[in-house]
Amino acid sequence: MRAPPNRPPLARPAAAPRPATSLGRAAAVTAALIAGLWVQEGADQLVFQGQLDQFGIEPRAPGTFWHVLTAPFLHAGFGHLIANTVPLAVLTFMSALRGVARFLTALLLIVLIGGGLVWLLGRGGSVHLGASELVFGLLAYLLGVGWWERTPLAVGVAVAAFLLYGGILWGVLPANPAVSWEAHLFGFVGGLIAAAILHRKRPPARPAPGFPR
Repeated sequence: MRAPPNRPPLARPAAAPRPATSLGRAAAVTAALIAGLWVQEGADQLVFQGQLDQFGIEPRAPGTFWHVLTAPFLHAGFGHLIANTVPLAVLTFMSALRGVARFLTALLLIVLIGGGLVWLLGRGGSVHLGASELVFGLLAYLLGVGWWERTPLAVGVAVAAFLLYGGILWGVLPANPAVSWEAHLFGFVGGLIAAAILHRKRPPARPAPGFPR
């Protein structure tokens, strides 16, 4: 009797990521971002005596465009940081649930587009800083995802985000000269653009014209 020939093992489809894994990753990213902001502000207040705030965005100031990368992570004191902590944590968690890599890409787009527009169009003679740019950007991102995808889950998350923080949208208006409404407005614009880039469905490619067979 011959032994049966060795057969390669049957390939099994990869298991879909478990919801618990997505929740854990989103929570870890949220905790890391919030902890980083608090550590930075603590160092700024206790060690640097607030000198890091000079790296906020100074519109059209030569040689300072790179401050768009630092401004959203700086705050003018702990009170400013406390006001941004909870909404940023909630919106970060909701956004990161869709995937950490995509969330980080969206965050980078918000920072570059929103901050770049503040540098280009913001009020001169002022310094713009604070995570409210990210708060408005992530709110717009979630709303944009709901619009572009239009799946029950995406729409549900967008509605939840709007119910929680839709009231802050008044902050895009120039009401208080001490508040950077430009960062709010352009951060929101950056979030919408990020959602369009990352979640807009592309139309299917049309077949090349040819003779029928």
